[in-house]
Amino acid sequence: MRTDTRNIVATIAYLIGIRKSAWISTYGNEYPELLTDLENNKDATAIRYLCKLRTTLMQRFKKTDAAIVYDFKNIDRIEWYDAENIRQLEKWGYTILLANKRASDYSLHFNTLIRDNIDKCRELFPDWIVWDYIKDLFVIPKFTNESVQKFEFAKYMEHIDNYPFQVYIHWKPKDYGNLLYTDGKFLEILYEMNNDYFGDKSKYKNAVDDVKNNIYSFIDNSYKTVLAVDCENSDVYKLYGMLKNLNRDEIEKIEKIILYDDRNTNNGWDYLEKFIGIPVEHIEVQRVVDHKSIVDMRMATGICREFYKNDVSSFILLSSDSDYWALISSLPEAEFLVVIEYSKCGHAIRDTLDANGTYYCSLDDFCTGNIEELKRAVLLSELNALLPDLLSYNGKELAKMLFERARIEADENEITNFYNKYIKTIKLTVDDAGNFSFSVNH
Repeated sequence: MRTDTRNIVATIAYLIGIRKSAWISTYGNEYPELLTDLENNKDATAIRYLCKLRTTLMQRFKKTDAAIVYDFKNIDRIEWYDAENIRQLEKWGYTILLANKRASDYSLHFNTLIRDNIDKCRELFPDWIVWDYIKDLFVIPKFTNESVQKFEFAKYMEHIDNYPFQVYIHWKPKDYGNLLYTDGKFLEILYEMNNDYFGDKSKYKNAVDDVKNNIYSFIDNSYKTVLAVDCENSDVYKLYGMLKNLNRDEIEKIEKIILYDDRNTNNGWDYLEKFIGIPVEHIEVQRVVDHKSIVDMRMATGICREFYKNDVSSFILLSSDSDYWALISSLPEAEFLVVIEYSKCGHAIRDTLDANGTYYCSLDDFCTGNIEELKRAVLLSELNALLPDLLSYNGKELAKMLFERARIEADENEITNFYNKYIKTIKLTVDDAGNFSFSVNH
């Protein structure tokens, strides 16, 4: 069983300027740290304040204009505007207050500021989302044309109940219920609005609380827990997705992660420890015969050593290989929780685990939409390794090759985003000694 994530819609809700109390009641229980992160991000908060100003101006346009013309007030002295937000924007270098201007001038001004600064928030969203689709929710095309602004104003006021939290965004309003209810619903509608389709549910589907709670209980009831990974038979990105979506305080109770690796596996395993708060022991198993891996044998003996020598009582075993049942059944005094992948694990071993009361869950149930930092690190590592021969490649073909080398499944949009962000921006530099080198934008 899986459920939709909501971190993307929570970020959108913050940026467009919904009330803080509404944000907390809607998303705060699931993402208690996200609000703090967003509030500490100057670019995100600046866009939020600008969107709040734009929405308030639309809702009180005539009253604002009257207060300016007849009461000689500027917007920082009009009670329905947040003067503190305005002062903060001014401190950050945004010129908000205009002299001798009317409401229509402020409308043009706010839209200009949003258009010129929204790209600063691109890093808040993963590369697998088409940024232009997000950006279009904030930027009104051809807004310098007065008739366009009047049209958007009339559309908003007529359909205000169909706008998320009654806050203005640039879209064709339709009664979808809450557009920002879940990431899955939002992405489906967003892509549909752009005549596109988003179908990768692994990016926004996550394991239900029961699965997570079973893992927490297993760890809490153990004297020492080790996570043992058959790297040859597991996906590093899915594992990171699992760890990223579990409670940090709970998973940090794991004594260590032991990676049993083969020379031919994904080099993403080398980067795992950098992004998690758990010690990692990385064991690369040398082959005796070139065509024969002995990772499974080394892992089985390693688990026995941890049990008998290091007093490890419980193991989270990450592999879909049915051969490990021999290990589990041979150590009845130890506790095992098995993590599989559906595509690699047959019904026989699952039935055996069920029949013997060994709990198992699947990596496939955990969301992989929030693992950009690991994927980016591996991709850039592969890119840096190829820089000396860069001119012999076609840039777009190079991007595809990097994803293949990193063993990352991605659609054309994600590959194109990486190409535009990192490959097209590669710079040729010359140091003081006259040596040439390529540099990648990190």
